[in-house]
Amino acid sequence: MTETPQNNGRLLIYAPVSVYGTTEGWFIEKQAANGLRLWAENFDQVTVMMPHQDGPAPVGWIPAANIGPNLARVNIVPLPTAWVLSRFAKVYYSTRDTIRQEIQGADYLSFAIGGLVGDWGAVACLQAHAMGRRFAVWTDRVESEVVRVESLSRAGSFKSRIKKRVIHRPMAMLERYVIKRATIGLFHGQQTYDAYAPFSKKPVIVHDIHVNRDAHITDDAFNAKIASARSDPLNIVYVGRATAMKGPLHWASALKELSVAGIDFKAHWLGDGPMLADLRAQLEADSLMDRVTLHGFVDDPAQVTARLQAAHIFLFCHTTPESPRCLIESLIAGTPIIGYDGSYAADLINNAGGGHLVPIGDIEGLGKRLVQLANDRDQLVELNKRAREDGKPFDDETVFAHRSEVIKRFLSRQQE
Repeated sequence: MTETPQNNGRLLIYAPVSVYGTTEGWFIEKQAANGLRLWAENFDQVTVMMPHQDGPAPVGWIPAANIGPNLARVNIVPLPTAWVLSRFAKVYYSTRDTIRQEIQGADYLSFAIGGLVGDWGAVACLQAHAMGRRFAVWTDRVESEVVRVESLSRAGSFKSRIKKRVIHRPMAMLERYVIKRATIGLFHGQQTYDAYAPFSKKPVIVHDIHVNRDAHITDDAFNAKIASARSDPLNIVYVGRATAMKGPLHWASALKELSVAGIDFKAHWLGDGPMLADLRAQLEADSLMDRVTLHGFVDDPAQVTARLQAAHIFLFCHTTPESPRCLIESLIAGTPIIGYDGSYAADLINNAGGGHLVPIGDIEGLGKRLVQLANDRDQLVELNKRAREDGKPFDDETVFAHRSEVIKRFLSRQQE
C-alpha cells in the first residue's frame, strides 16, 4: 500500500530507538523503518523524534531511504542523546523548545516512554499536557520493573546494578505520572496493559509487530513441520537477547531436564546479549553444547523466520512484565509457545490454545512439559496446529492500522 492518504492529518511520534547521522544520510533500525512506512500509510505526514547518534550505524540499521515510497511523507527530527544527568541538564531547555514546536505543528501526538534521565518521550508527554493537547502514551513493557529485576541479577557491573536499584522507583513514579495525564494509553499486549491500565484514563491494548501477511507459514512449510514433529528429535528455538529478564539460565536448566530424561533434542538461541557467556558456561557445565547452538546476533530476518518455522517448540523463560513480539512471531510460524505464565502470553493463546504456560520460576514444571511433549508426538502435532490458528490474526499492516484508528478516534485536534 503506497497511495497517499487523504485528510488523515499530521502525526508526531517519539521513538526511543537511535537514529545515526552518517555521511550517507540517516540510518535507522529495520523495524523502526518498517514502522515509519506503516505510519505513513495511515497519516498524511509523519514526524518522528529520535535520539541522535553520530558515527557508524550498528549492524541492522539501514538507510532511511529504505522506508520506500512513503519516505516523502516522513520527517526525522533528531534529539540529543542525553542519558547522563549533566548532559540532560545542558540540553534540556533547547530540546524542550524543539519538542514544543513539533507539538504545535502536529494534529495527532503519540509518544513512547521508558526511562528517567534523557527520556524525551516523557518530556514530550508533559509538554503536550502543559499545552493543553490531547496525546497518547505508548509502551511495550514495564520498564521500571525490568530495571528492578536487572538490578537483582548478576549481569552487568556492580555499579550498574546499584544505579538500577536507585532509579527503578523514580522511574515507576514518572511512568504513572505521565500515564495519568495522557488522553489514552496504548499498551502493547495484555501484560503491559494490566500493569498500566489502572493509571490510564483510556487504556487500549495494541500490538506492535513487524511481520507481514506474506511471512506467515505456508501450507507446504507447515506440512513439513508437522511431518518433522511426528518423528524427528525435538526442535526447540528461542529468539531474543540474552538478558536477565529473558531468563537464559532458566532456559538452559529446562533443557537439562530433557537431557536427564534421555530425550533426543536440538535447540537454538538466536540473539546476543550480556548473559550469552553465562548461558554458554551453564550449557557447557551441563554437557549440552553438542545439542544447543548459540547463534548470537542474526541480522537476516529470513534466517530467523526459517528457524521459527522449523521448530516444534518456542521455549521462553521471561521473568518480567513485558509483551515480547517474539511470541507472536512464533505463533505466526505455527510454533507453540511453551514457557512462563503471564497475562500477555495467556491472551495470545486464549483462542486456540497454541501453547502451555507454567508459573514463573517453575523450571521443573517446564522441563516436565517438554518431556511430555517429546514422548507424545500426537499432542505435539496438535499443539503446533493450535499455534498456527492463534497466529493467524497478526500482521504488521493490520496492527498499525488499528493503532492509527485509535489515535484518530481519540486524539483529534478538533476535540481539544
